[in-house]
Amino acid sequence: MTTPSALARPRSLPFARRLTARLAVAAARLIAMLPPHRIRTVFGVLRRGARPATPEQAEAAREAVLAVSLACLGPKGCLPRSLAVTLLCRLRGTWPTWCVGVRARPPFGAHAWVEVDGQPVGEGVSAGYFARLVAVGPPDRAR
Repeated sequence: MTTPSALARPRSLPFARRLTARLAVAAARLIAMLPPHRIRTVFGVLRRGARPATPEQAEAAREAVLAVSLACLGPKGCLPRSLAVTLLCRLRGTWPTWCVGVRARPPFGAHAWVEVDGQPVGEGVSAGYFARLVAVGPPDRAR
């Protein structure tokens, strides 16, 4: 399930950014085949050493992913899209919060998305629209 805001295709990217985005999408499609607890484990390892993403960085990664992948752009592309956005942010040294959950209001629908500072990135909905079931946020810098 996805939200209608994901259905507008952004403009094209320069070659180097397009190549990096396609790499993130390819890796995301492989990771999407894993069970949720394995995805959480993989992302727990990958986030190490990353700094928290800003809303602008996460939105730029989302736009790049949507520009190179029709599968991520489609109505059932929320899981590979959210994984690819997170991976692309990581390739750039940052980490947003990757989330999987459900709509908090009827009708019921599962969804995967990316958040920064508790706000969904590029979803066109308010912060309380989705209820998180799984979330992998940026690493804790307090260590």
